[in-house]
Amino acid sequence: MDYDYLIKFLTLGDSGVGKTSFLYQYTDGCFNSRFISTVGIDFREKRLLHMSKGKNYRIHLQLWDTAGQERFRSLTTAFYRDAMGFLLLFDLTSEQSFIEIRSWVEQLRLHAYCDAPDVVLCGNKCDLEDKRVVAEWRARDMAEKNGLPYLETSAATGQNVSRAVETLLDLVMVRMENAVDIGTIPDRRGRCFGPESVDLSAPPVKKCGCQK
Repeated sequence: MDYDYLIKFLTLGDSGVGKTSFLYQYTDGCFNSRFISTVGIDFREKRLLHMSKGKNYRIHLQLWDTAGQERFRSLTTAFYRDAMGFLLLFDLTSEQSFIEIRSWVEQLRLHAYCDAPDVVLCGNKCDLEDKRVVAEWRARDMAEKNGLPYLETSAATGQNVSRAVETLLDLVMVRMENAVDIGTIPDRRGRCFGPESVDLSAPPVKKCGCQK
């Protein structure tokens, strides 16, 4: 392996909120105005260096793109437990996609690796200011009530797209560092966890005073 960590993120949100365009903007730095609805699951990849606690880590990111349509929910929820973090998108020009955030959060609590996974909420299409129907204060209030970081993004211009992914990566790396001691303990099937498969749902280990 030529990387230190394999990190898997899952993008969620209603159909048409811009999940696919968001990921293309992040990985390729381009925007396709032609709407193509994702069928089932797709993914993109990116390698990067990420600094945490003064050390650079080589990260291999797998960014899974999910279909937002109701008929694909049973398929996409199967991927929740393998994801280490989630980008939850809604469309600032669509009231319904904003209302559905509550449903997506509930789905995460039911199917993710724990009942409080790392999630970044993104209000996408902030470049379409003249079509906006969701005020920033409403989105921030929703994020605060659910304990989520909130960013307004644009897959078209790239505004805050990288920042959203980096914010999520920061959260996940902190969780992994807190759980790294548990990562050396074999699981119930006798396999040892490596850096890419740390038990993120486990609580941090408390060390005694004699341990450095």
